[in-house]
Amino acid sequence: MPNATIEKFGYPGSLLRETPGWVVLLRPQQVTAGCMVLACKESATSLGRISAEAAAQLPGVVKEIEEALAASFRPEKVNYLALMMVDPHVHFHVIPRYPVPVQIADAEVVDPGWPGPPAIQEVADLTDSQLHAIREELRKHWPR
Repeated sequence: MPNATIEKFGYPGSLLRETPGWVVLLRPQQVTAGCMVLACKESATSLGRISAEAAAQLPGVVKEIEEALAASFRPEKVNYLALMMVDPHVHFHVIPRYPVPVQIADAEVVDPGWPGPPAIQEVADLTDSQLHAIREELRKHWPR
């Protein structure tokens, strides 16, 4: 059963990858092209309280995220933000970083914070079909 944080980010419709301990979701608000949410499926509200099993899965899921992003949009860097101020369960906002705009489905998505910290309050104005195109691009390049 998904926790409230996972449900808030559109599960199951936004699902990119699921493991026994984690889900990777396309972030509904794209700060930059390919933003995701990596969320623990457990009810833990601090990183130190996730199970050893979930902790052991984390590096593999992160590797898959970075491989899919590299093949899809070629970010310069990937930032992981674990803020958990509004949504209490353990999750990371995955923010790919780009020095130049990314073109996808007739949209130009810029990185408004580059080269500084991600400007997470500034989101791209994308249609549902453009979000779908981003999700499908990532799925197409997701490691098997």
